[in-house]
Amino acid sequence: MAKSVDEFNKKRLRSSNITVVISIALVLFLLGLMGLILINAQKYSDYIKEQLVVNAYFDENYDAKDSVKIAKLEEETFKKVQLLAPVKKATYISRDMAAKEAKKSMGIDSDALFEENIFPSSIEVALKPEFVDPAKIDEAIKEIKSVPGIIDVKNDSTLMVDVYNNLSRILKWILGFSILFLILAVVLINNSIRLKIFSKRFIIKTMQLVGAKRRFILKPFIVEAIILGAIGSVIGLIALGGVWYYFTSQIGSAFVQDNNQYFWLVILVLGVGIFISVLSTIFATWRFLKSNVDDLYYS
Repeated sequence: MAKSVDEFNKKRLRSSNITVVISIALVLFLLGLMGLILINAQKYSDYIKEQLVVNAYFDENYDAKDSVKIAKLEEETFKKVQLLAPVKKATYISRDMAAKEAKKSMGIDSDALFEENIFPSSIEVALKPEFVDPAKIDEAIKEIKSVPGIIDVKNDSTLMVDVYNNLSRILKWILGFSILFLILAVVLINNSIRLKIFSKRFIIKTMQLVGAKRRFILKPFIVEAIILGAIGSVIGLIALGGVWYYFTSQIGSAFVQDNNQYFWLVILVLGVGIFISVLSTIFATWRFLKSNVDDLYYS
């Protein structure tokens, strides 16, 4: 009889542990998925911002005999522009390249329309994502325009502002959902742990009544919480890695695009799983340590 009761308790304990691990794994999987979406949304946002370029123009009026000298000056100016803090990437566009691009855009194959290259040479500048901010774009343009040799800088500021605001709005929504998932992770993991500790409330109180200190009673529960939290986190990360590998293989993208950010995401998920499990265990166990025996029947 005693043996069957022990076996029943072991099965119930095993079932409880499995339930907690699965709960932790599912919640952290969703949390990690939101983290991946946020990381890649930020990368995509930065990529789009880098496609919003400004054009810095050289003086188009010079004597043909000074072309070699002008070419050297333009090369020096180009190098200076490349070194500016707001500049992510700079591309030099010569007069010939500008003329070819104009003919291509107008669908003209011959040189009959232009007697000479009427388009000035220029530098196409892609700004760093943080300088596409409407509050900083004007400063960046002024800095580019201040470089000797640049006579004018043009950009579609309205388009830049609209794109920046829309991308910022999307990122804020994604960040909001990520925070919501973090809160849900805390609540759901906490509830799973509380139910597990609730099933052991009589054992906790019995140990206390026979003289065991609170620290002694808490220790095995905390160790178990760390193990369950770690196992649940690892399972969640494995599932997340599998889903992400399938997704990236389908769209032909790299599985790992930024080792640093992905590394911190893994640490975050693992840390959240263990931290919430331990914290919930401490609070739930402490509650029964402070309660009276009669309260155990009505908790």
